[in-house]
Amino acid sequence: MPRIALAACLAVILAAGLAAQSPRPRTTTPAERGVRVEITVPPTVKGEPITGRVFFMVARTDEREPRLQVGRTGTPFFGRDVENLKPGQAAIIDGTDLGTPLESLKDLPPGDYVVQALVNVYSEFKRADGHAVWMHDDQWEGQRWNVSPGNLYSRPQKVHIDATTEPIKLVADQTILPVTVPADTAFVKRIKIQSALLTKFWGRPIYLGATVLLPRDYATSTVRYPVLYRQGHFSIAPPLNFQESGDLYDAWMRDDFPRMLVVTLQHPAPYFDDSYGVNSANVGPYGDAIMQELIPEVERQFRAIGEPWARITDGGSTGGWISLAHQMFYPDFYGGVWSYCPDSVTFTDVEGINIYTDENAFTRKVDWRTVPIINTREVNGHVRLTSEQRNYFELANGTKGRSGEQLDIWSAVFGPVGPDGYFKPLFDKRTGVIDREVADYWREHYDLLEYLKRHWSTVGPKLVDKIHVYTGTMDNFFLNNSTKELEEWMRTTENPHYEGFFLYGDGKGHCWQGPETVPERLKQMAAHIARHKPEGMTTPWWRY
Repeated sequence: MPRIALAACLAVILAAGLAAQSPRPRTTTPAERGVRVEITVPPTVKGEPITGRVFFMVARTDEREPRLQVGRTGTPFFGRDVENLKPGQAAIIDGTDLGTPLESLKDLPPGDYVVQALVNVYSEFKRADGHAVWMHDDQWEGQRWNVSPGNLYSRPQKVHIDATTEPIKLVADQTILPVTVPADTAFVKRIKIQSALLTKFWGRPIYLGATVLLPRDYATSTVRYPVLYRQGHFSIAPPLNFQESGDLYDAWMRDDFPRMLVVTLQHPAPYFDDSYGVNSANVGPYGDAIMQELIPEVERQFRAIGEPWARITDGGSTGGWISLAHQMFYPDFYGGVWSYCPDSVTFTDVEGINIYTDENAFTRKVDWRTVPIINTREVNGHVRLTSEQRNYFELANGTKGRSGEQLDIWSAVFGPVGPDGYFKPLFDKRTGVIDREVADYWREHYDLLEYLKRHWSTVGPKLVDKIHVYTGTMDNFFLNNSTKELEEWMRTTENPHYEGFFLYGDGKGHCWQGPETVPERLKQMAAHIARHKPEGMTTPWWRY
């Protein structure tokens, strides 16, 4: 055979072989899609198209509705985004959709189940930065899609599921009712205001709130009081879970107990049940809104002293980070902070991830091995969730960071805006690969330890005798690691030298708040305020 003919023949054979090996676009088969779920919303329930996310939940028991059983380690659920879903049009969920803790409906063992559908309704936000995004508009429930007023759900239904199951048809004809806000009492009052700053940023009304615990004799006195501002996850419960009985009430009513206002702040955001209380490119000027709108209104309505020495702040976990950040970013506004189990105060350990040195948020190279990164542990060290599992949970809750969960709010607050108007994520939620530019942005803007290192000469003098941090040594999310790093650096501070106050609970988990009782802690705080009052000022709020 001539060489040219042989070459041509070989080329044809080689091309055929490569074609056989190359993946070809194809559609999934019914077997690959598995069980099919069809979810509809009747026109009588919602007459206009819906943009949002539909969920299918599968429970083993009917003790509670399946929608009330979801959680990080709760009943399986699966989700899919919908855009302009018309009334009566079926939204489909099948084996191609991501779920948690089962990754796919195809992983569901055959059996008898109680199932339910839910539709999380999104609203369009036309932000001041020019971006239009679709988010869930909080209805004062704290960004919990399974109980959010206005969301739609089906009645629970018992079904048998196996490979031969016909499409499951669910009708979301039930509407979650508005939140019932508890009535005010003699001791507990509530306010809610529309923020002009946040409304302008988001292009829709955004609200802030506060629940205020009044001291004994407030109604019959003219005294102005110091204030403890409490930060944390959304709640409209009384501050400190105050009830008109029990140990706290008994202390609160004693003649020798210091009088003060205790205020829990509410600032749910489109991404989470809490805004994280700082100015952010993605979440908006929540720091300014709290300092310039909400707190002034609280102090106007409730006879606060209204001076920095008479304001202190505290909080645990989310609230631990916010209270510490507030004290650092607004050092002239507060007179002290008690931070319990704060979220990562430096990003060398973000629930197990070192965002500066790790290449992947799910795994870490250790010598010759690649090991999973642990997200959650028990106090005995046993693994509860890996980082990958935690992130898949969030992704099942919502795409584009709309999960309403912890890791997404960090990326929203700490990260830059992406080209589509949603935040640019720290890492890919499917692969775990970390975006180094985003990590640098986090470091530059919100790493509290890095902030102190850069600004100590100006901020440090304003923080002396103000910082108190408490953490368990077996914090379930490894938050003690970053706290320890902050403590070690503060021991090295100069001009001024200030080490802060750090206390660790040996073997304690999340969220250890020290050995003191609540009344004991309040007395400590009041004594701190009294020590820092201006010279010559009387303290009728202390005892009367």
